[in-house]
Amino acid sequence: MLKKDLVIVGAGPAGMAAAISAYEKGIKDILLIERDQYLGGILNQCIHPGFGLQYFKEVLTGPEYAQRFIQKIRSIPKIKISLRTFAVDLNAALEITCLKPGRFEKIKAKAVIMATGCREKSREMIHIPGSRPAGIFPAGLAQKLINIEGLMPGKEVVIVGSGDIGLIMARRFTLEGAKVKAVIEVREKSRGLIRNLVQCIYDYDIPIYFNHKIARIHGSQRVKKVDLVRIDRSFKEVAGSEFSISCDTVLISVGLIPENELIEKAGAKIHPETNCPLSDKLNKTSIPGLFVCGNAFKIYDLVDSASYDSEEAGSQVADYINRKR
Repeated sequence: MLKKDLVIVGAGPAGMAAAISAYEKGIKDILLIERDQYLGGILNQCIHPGFGLQYFKEVLTGPEYAQRFIQKIRSIPKIKISLRTFAVDLNAALEITCLKPGRFEKIKAKAVIMATGCREKSREMIHIPGSRPAGIFPAGLAQKLINIEGLMPGKEVVIVGSGDIGLIMARRFTLEGAKVKAVIEVREKSRGLIRNLVQCIYDYDIPIYFNHKIARIHGSQRVKKVDLVRIDRSFKEVAGSEFSISCDTVLISVGLIPENELIEKAGAKIHPETNCPLSDKLNKTSIPGLFVCGNAFKIYDLVDSASYDSEEAGSQVADYINRKR
C-alpha cells in the first residue's frame, strides 16, 4: 500500500489551490489524483471570459485561469500528480482505492482533501413528463460537446433553468449559429449572475420566460417540441396559459449536486437535501483528517471564491498533519 502525508482527489482549481497551499505551509509529501487526462477540471471547457477578476485581478477564460495553477503545480516537484486515476473507494481510516489504467492501487494517507466538484441535476430530478427522445442534454454536457469535442448538439434549442451554465450556453449556441427559442425559469428571476443574464440573454434578444415550466416533452426518435405553461407563486399551473415551442434540443440547467458519495461511504455525515458535508466549519467533515473543498463542500458562484476557500483547506490540513506528528 502506498503511503502519503496528503492525498487530494480532484485536480480542478480547488484541488490545485489546496495542494499549493498545503505545500507552502510545510507539507512536502503530497499526491494529487485526477480522473481525467488533464489538470484543470471543468474549467477546461469554460472558454468564455469572466474568471479571475478577484483572484488574479484580471479577466481570464476558464482554461487561462486553470493554467495559472497548472504552471504553479508543475513547478513544485514535491507535489506528485497521478492523472487518469479514478478514486473508487474511501474509508474512515483514510485509505483510498484507485483505479488506474489496467490496475488497482491502494493509498493510505494521513489526511485527505476531496476536491471532487459537482454534477448537474438531471431531467428526472425535476420531473418533466413526456417521452424520452434524443436531444435532451445537461447544459454542461452540451458545453463539453461544443467546446471540447467540436460537436453541435442541436440547431433549435430550449433551455430549462436560468443557471449560469444555461445562460452561458444560450449565448454559445447563438454564436455557433443555432437558434435558442427560449429560456424557461420557474422562478420570478434568474438563478444566475446578473452579468450573465445581461450579456448572454438580453444582449442577444433571447426570449426568457419567468414563472413558466415545461409541461411535456414531445418526440419519438428526436425532440420535436415542448409544451410550456405559466405557473403562479405556489408553482401551480395557470389554466389556459399553455403553448408549444418547436425544437430539436432541450438543455437542462437546474442546479448542481456536490460529488460526495465517497465521503458518505466512508461514514461522513451528509446533508440529505444538498449532498454537502454536514459541518460547522469551512472544509471540515465529521471524520478527523478528511476535508472537502471547492464545489464538493458547497456550490460556489465564482471560482475565485472557491480558490480562496480551498487555499484555507490546504492550511487546515497542514495544521492537522503537523499536530499529529
